[in-house]
Amino acid sequence: MIDIYENTAAKRNKSPRLSVLIPYFRDDPAKLLSALGTHVDIEILIYDDGTQDPVINKALTSLASKISTPVRLLFAHENKGRSTARNILTENAKAEWVLFLDADMLPLGENFVADYLREIEKNDSDIIFGGFSVVAEKQSNDTELHRYFSLISDCLSAEERTKFGPQYICSSNLCVRTSVLAACGFDTSFEGWGWEDSEWAARVAKSYTIKHAEIPALHLGLESTETLLSRFKTSGANYVKFTSAHPELAKTLTLYKMVHKFKKIPGQKLLRPLYAVLVRMNFAPAKLRLLALKLWRASWYAEAFS
Repeated sequence: MIDIYENTAAKRNKSPRLSVLIPYFRDDPAKLLSALGTHVDIEILIYDDGTQDPVINKALTSLASKISTPVRLLFAHENKGRSTARNILTENAKAEWVLFLDADMLPLGENFVADYLREIEKNDSDIIFGGFSVVAEKQSNDTELHRYFSLISDCLSAEERTKFGPQYICSSNLCVRTSVLAACGFDTSFEGWGWEDSEWAARVAKSYTIKHAEIPALHLGLESTETLLSRFKTSGANYVKFTSAHPELAKTLTLYKMVHKFKKIPGQKLLRPLYAVLVRMNFAPAKLRLLALKLWRASWYAEAFS
């Protein structure tokens, strides 16, 4: 069951040029909604994936009622997962293009939406990934590893991302033709965190044109060290699903080679407590902590194949 709220502008807006889609679960998308600014030729759809937080949702409804940009709020009564949330948002979008933004992202630059609209007008691609960034300074000991990991692995220029095609696509800041999503939606069999974005990108890259652009969004939701350890421990099944669906792409990635080396080492899981200790050592060099985190992930992923 889903409850729907529309502000006055949304009731009048029948054919937007772009639908901005924001799923959230235990996050507050109010800051992102405010930061998107005023636009009459887009619509914003925000989907609560079962959080049902009365304080957040009441404040979000109040904010939506006061702005002139068309906004629709969808409040689901139960959590269905990231892929289902995106698919439901797509089904409710009115525009021929949709822009997915995670609730913990913020546009970088005043022309964020206008830059996407200009790219859409060029009509030279089916999928546009704008990239993302993280804050330049350390926020806390607990989130510093994630910030460092993102800087090293994810915060790449459009030129760098273009070399790898679908490898650096994620739905945190992703613009797509709705016709592409109608033909190739997100796979709802992925459970929990991880790899559904990569699987979708690998699938659509076979039939559609991907463009990497410089329209970055700032990722505010840096995770704690314990959250990283937990996610990498529990996402092995999703990784196996990804590699099974796209073995040729998976084999080109460093992670795949590391995982399969771990599979051949008897008793390799006995080293996990050491990896975890190193990851948690805030005073240790960031490179060492990140290496330990990657070894931790490879160890658990190797076990997922057995």
